[in-house]
Amino acid sequence: MKLFFDLFPIILFFAAYQLYDQLPPDIVAGLDRIPFLVLIPGAPENAILFATAVAILASVLQVGLYFFKHHRFESMHLVTLGLVVVLGGATLMFRDPTFIKWKPTVVNWLFGLAFLASQLFTRKPLVQRMMSTAITLPTSIWNRLNGAWIIFFLVSGLANLYVAYAFTEAVWVNFKLFGMLGLTLLFVVGQAFYLTRYLNPSEE
Repeated sequence: MKLFFDLFPIILFFAAYQLYDQLPPDIVAGLDRIPFLVLIPGAPENAILFATAVAILASVLQVGLYFFKHHRFESMHLVTLGLVVVLGGATLMFRDPTFIKWKPTVVNWLFGLAFLASQLFTRKPLVQRMMSTAITLPTSIWNRLNGAWIIFFLVSGLANLYVAYAFTEAVWVNFKLFGMLGLTLLFVVGQAFYLTRYLNPSEE
């Protein structure tokens, strides 16, 4: 359930993009009521502009619902909201999808920098702070695990840029949801297999 909630804006972005061409003309005409969304009849960028506006609204709703339920904010949601508002807003203002296409890369690289900074400048790397209540590992293994996450974020950001510039917009939209999610799941499964050698029966 939490995974679905975290992916909520991305799922709505994907759905809005896929469904735009199937919307009745009267509904499309009413979309101009969404702030900063200007759709020019027949313009090829209309679908991604609409999807971007939906993603911005979904991110605002996501942060609001999380705060309403938990009375606090989650860092990942705030980072995502800030970037989707800035880059998505630029996409709507300049009618240029390039800005929103950079958003997954910027998110991944920011998290990669956070993991790197935690390893260089703090006593415990971020991955240890996140997982130490569930598993006990030697310091060298925590550092190795943290380094793996840094590489993962770097590679994910590069993969997003490659798909964004080497393939069509429709392919990138699919990759943004299914490709990035697939890469993350493969990495997490690989990490789980790696950690099994360090688990005792109680931790398993």
